[in-house]
Amino acid sequence: MRKFVDLHLQPSVNDSDHVRKMVNRSSELGYRLVGIPVPPNVTREKVRQLQGICNDVGIDLVTRVDLASRSPSQLLGELRHFRRRFEVVSVVCTSKAVARQAAKDRRVDILSFPGTNYRGRYFDHAEAKLASQALSSLEVDITPLLWSKGFSRIRLLSSLRKEVATARKFGVPVAISSGATEAHLLREPYDCAALASLFDMAVPPALHALSEAPLAIVERNRAKLSPDFVAPGIRLVRREEVV
Repeated sequence: MRKFVDLHLQPSVNDSDHVRKMVNRSSELGYRLVGIPVPPNVTREKVRQLQGICNDVGIDLVTRVDLASRSPSQLLGELRHFRRRFEVVSVVCTSKAVARQAAKDRRVDILSFPGTNYRGRYFDHAEAKLASQALSSLEVDITPLLWSKGFSRIRLLSSLRKEVATARKFGVPVAISSGATEAHLLREPYDCAALASLFDMAVPPALHALSEAPLAIVERNRAKLSPDFVAPGIRLVRREEVV
């Protein structure tokens, strides 16, 4: 049985009622893991509060940080500082230089691009080639497709078609997320897979992008954050006690 994942649920983390409403709706729609972006300086108390809300409805919380660095050097500094504090690290690619740095850095999990700003979408062949040699995935948010209209939606669909085709060509994983800021913008996984056909993604790979692809990101990073992690493919099985 598939385990569906939404790595980009965006409630206001300081509003517990809002978080609870969106998490409840995610559970009703069939999601079992949700990633909620939190500020880089988030307190442990706030994370525990979010985990408690998710646990109440049987959802697994994935801690995520969205880095919106203004330069490659700033991104490198933020990755050094924050990588091991979060289960998922996404980079909002606000410039081509930042996008290139994010794509080639193995500490970056997700490449995220502005929804309807087609001039700010830098996922091209060069970007995909770099990402294919690292561990980055391309994230596609469904919500901008729901609220955009007219020419703006046409531009977005055109960009997504090119990006998804480029990701497929270079073997870059695609993760489909909601990007929702309100509960009414959430859609069940099979509806999201149907919407993916608008940017030429067939249902089987779309369902993979809603389950196995994002789940692989989470499992990989949870393994790395484990105290038993030594190196990729190597973990500590037994600790010897020193007398």
